[in-house]
Amino acid sequence: MREGGLDAPKRHPVPWRDDEFYDPAKLEAELRRVFDICHGCRRCFNLCDSFPRLFDLIDAAPSGELDGVKSADFATVADACTLCDMCYMTKCPYVPPHPFNIDFPHLMLRQRAVEARAGKVKWADRELAKTDRNGLAAGLVAPLANWATKTGNRLTRPVLERAAGLDQEAALPRYAGRRFEIAAAAAPPPLNREAPGFGRKAVLYATCFVNYNDPATGLAARAVLARNGVETEIAYPRCCGMPRLEQGLLGEVAEAAAAVAGELGAWIARGYDVIALVPSCALMLKFEWPLLLPENEAVRTLASATYDISEYVVDIARKEGLAPGLRAVPGGVALHLACHARAQNMGPKAAEMLRLIPEADVAVVERCSGHGGAWGFKKAHFATALKIGRPASRQMAAAGKAMITSECPLAGAHLHQSIARQGDGAAPELLAHPIRLMARAYGIDC
Repeated sequence: MREGGLDAPKRHPVPWRDDEFYDPAKLEAELRRVFDICHGCRRCFNLCDSFPRLFDLIDAAPSGELDGVKSADFATVADACTLCDMCYMTKCPYVPPHPFNIDFPHLMLRQRAVEARAGKVKWADRELAKTDRNGLAAGLVAPLANWATKTGNRLTRPVLERAAGLDQEAALPRYAGRRFEIAAAAAPPPLNREAPGFGRKAVLYATCFVNYNDPATGLAARAVLARNGVETEIAYPRCCGMPRLEQGLLGEVAEAAAAVAGELGAWIARGYDVIALVPSCALMLKFEWPLLLPENEAVRTLASATYDISEYVVDIARKEGLAPGLRAVPGGVALHLACHARAQNMGPKAAEMLRLIPEADVAVVERCSGHGGAWGFKKAHFATALKIGRPASRQMAAAGKAMITSECPLAGAHLHQSIARQGDGAAPELLAHPIRLMARAYGIDC
């Protein structure tokens, strides 16, 4: 057996429908097997907080080995995992096909699935994961919802902290009064039939965040694509299920996967590519759904037809060439490469895209933001999220650019808040997604 593996990682389907998957004794045996290997390696000590927690438990044990750690303490290790996949993608030398067969994030996912089946998911966490219901309701009263969730509101934020576990200092996403689906239908951009990329067709999977919280990013993406000759339509059957995946509610995620794949499959059959506007959602469509439903042909077809928005723009540039009209944007930008974009194994497409802008001044930050979806908003985790993300936010601040951006809208906002809290002068302008800078370079106001 080799010490480490240099082969491309290959993930196994998640056997979430098998009773053995939920057997506590078999789960414990696998946790101990994997944790003992991690203890002997410790290569991931500087990633998320899961590994320091694990190694501290072992080091504090009387024997200094895993056999001295109580199984009940393993839950704290799983609780710190944000499912970013960076240990699997960038650090671990023992991922399959290596015989050790280590997939730490999916083992943590199994731990959460076992807890979910045992009814241990908190009511507040379940309700927060219902993004479609929450987005529709909050959008109807967006000014009131944004007032209530605004950082510094000493009337409502303490109540949210007690009721939902959301740290009152965490900057929460704002809600839009008009959903992306509606805004896009009201003002479709003119299609540039002279562009080299004319003839392409794509359906934009809106994602719950763009649809309910950030329509401007969706409008910017659609305008940039139209300028490059891409005919676009909007589709949003429902949320991709990432918030439920974080809770281990795998059956609900699989149900969403089958429904969304069925609807988007009709567009694929008509020759449309599928573009996801948030990297976490692209990751779900490309990689996580096929591992949950490997026998579902519609899910497999969707995975092969899905692009991240930055990936798609770069594909146009490489194959046909971009439409003329890009202009330099002064001030420079610090770009955070989101973990769920890196986990798609497609290369730094956002950096490649921004460097297509004339006189591009791009500083790339390739460290974890520490946020991890809803995880970083929680009272139990917010301080840890800031600690983990501080090296990235310091690097972005030190770059001295006029703007910062991230492919992940939650990560970008978290890093922006971290920079502001460091108190080293005014924070740079936050762009919710790199596609917004491409729109600005084309002179598009979104």
